[in-house]
Amino acid sequence: MIAKELGSKSYFFRRKEPIRRWKFHSVVDRRPDRRLMQINGSLQHINKKEERISLLKYIVRRLLLMIPVILGVAFLVFALCRLAPGDPVKSLLGVNATAEKEAEVRAELGLDKGFFTQFYLYVKGIVTKLDFGTSYSDKRPVSDQLLSRFPISVKLGLMSMGLAVIFGIPFGIISAVKQYSALDYGVTIISMFFASMPGFWLALMLMIIFALNLGWFPASGMSSWKSWILPAMASGLGPIASISRTTRSSMLEVIRQDYIRTARAKGVPEGKIVTRHALKNALIPVVTVVGLQLGSAMGGSMIVENIFTLPGCGTLLLNAINTRNYPVIQGCVLLISVTISLASLIVDILYAFIDPRIKAQYSSKKKDRKTEAASTDEAPAATA
Repeated sequence: MIAKELGSKSYFFRRKEPIRRWKFHSVVDRRPDRRLMQINGSLQHINKKEERISLLKYIVRRLLLMIPVILGVAFLVFALCRLAPGDPVKSLLGVNATAEKEAEVRAELGLDKGFFTQFYLYVKGIVTKLDFGTSYSDKRPVSDQLLSRFPISVKLGLMSMGLAVIFGIPFGIISAVKQYSALDYGVTIISMFFASMPGFWLALMLMIIFALNLGWFPASGMSSWKSWILPAMASGLGPIASISRTTRSSMLEVIRQDYIRTARAKGVPEGKIVTRHALKNALIPVVTVVGLQLGSAMGGSMIVENIFTLPGCGTLLLNAINTRNYPVIQGCVLLISVTISLASLIVDILYAFIDPRIKAQYSSKKKDRKTEAASTDEAPAATA
């Protein structure tokens, strides 16, 4: 083999046997530069670290913004309880109580003070001692009642929303893929039927059919896992319609994009196009609907919990409204508002993992601030 050095490349003249012919080959050094690889790896590590820091700052900022929201909700609920008709003292003592006894109980409950004084003491108790007050009826702390009943509402909310997601998203995908077909019309009719049914009527029909007539599931209580099926169905069949319709509209919008046509032109299987390309890009509106409904469901469903006699936050709130139990009403509404706010925060964080473009915005904003600061620093130097 004969080699010559020409420029930066090595050229070889190799003789191939048995044919008496010389061939000209160019050999280029394709080995990657280790230093360049190290620099790229360090830059990627720095970018990921900046994204994590920016995401953490965003979470902290959203948590801090929840404070005025919760204060506003507390003030509104506190004012509406006082403006609503009815007197908690008369609900406790009855109509035959004397004026002296009513004044004594009113002073004991702290209702004889001014409105803003009561609100200040209520907020101070929550901030300093995490004290939501004492129930008027059984004299128990409201925080203890919420801690004992909130897990039941969370369990019911997760089961109902799990049922809604399992059926709602596939229904929406089928309706979008088979648009204007008999299957699309059938799914739409079923979804609209469950969406138009009132919650109490649907719960009663499920109880009559599956508990009383067929005897498959218990009608009330929490004796076994079967006791949760009917409440979960009553709470989850309604959101199926909204989830399926949102999935359908979002999928139809994505399926008409150019990259979906390109994938089909390349011969990619239709199932892979739907699940890998279309569904992932259509999930953002669906996640929004699911997150907001999950926050409301975890706060407790008053109708379903009352019909199936589940001791959750919904039943506690309904009983407190009937008896004008102000501390319990305020505690339940605050807990529901915090749950919905946290669900909204989780949805915003999930956006970054579903769509990488949203995740890149966290670091891009930080880079834009740096470039703006650098440009402002360079401007005075240039004028000088």
